[in-house]
Amino acid sequence: MMDHQDFTAADDPFALFQAWLAEAEKSEPCDPEAMALATADSDGLPNLRMILLKGADESGFVFYTNCGSAKGGELAANAKAALLFYWKSLGRQIRIRGLIKPSTDAEADAYFATRHPQSRIGAWASEQSRPLESRAALEEAVARYADQFDGREVTRPDYWRGYRVCPVEIEFWQNGDYRLHDRIVFRRATPDEAWTKTRLNP
Repeated sequence: MMDHQDFTAADDPFALFQAWLAEAEKSEPCDPEAMALATADSDGLPNLRMILLKGADESGFVFYTNCGSAKGGELAANAKAALLFYWKSLGRQIRIRGLIKPSTDAEADAYFATRHPQSRIGAWASEQSRPLESRAALEEAVARYADQFDGREVTRPDYWRGYRVCPVEIEFWQNGDYRLHDRIVFRRATPDEAWTKTRLNP
């Protein structure tokens, strides 16, 4: 594990994120790539859910979803979001805030092709976040699309897309004894500008 001196001396938030994620992959018992995604509806009321990170580099943090879902609608109306990673095994969390940029169709197609065929069928069958008459109705939709794609490649629905959170703020938090935690935050006004780094009180 990185010691606190190495962590607070870091100058590249993306490199630090990748180092922490790599350590979490070795220590977290389940889904080290899990993150909370925060959006806001048209009234400004926050919404929060757990999703999975599907890509991360200097351009941002990528996830995929049905654009007709609650989060898809909220991101269409307000293209800003926040992410939270928390790794209890390491006593660490990372908070990210940024602007939303859609991924390309090629990126979405490439990731969709890696999903289990049943998960791809599920993307067609589920009208995510919308009312569902019954579990049986969902299972009937799954069976219908399974028949439709029988013997054929399950292609990506147009409404199943990728989103990239282009960060303007990334905060790293390391648990400390007696609540004397270590915190540093990287900020920039836009995703194209250079980072400034500040150490924060616990």
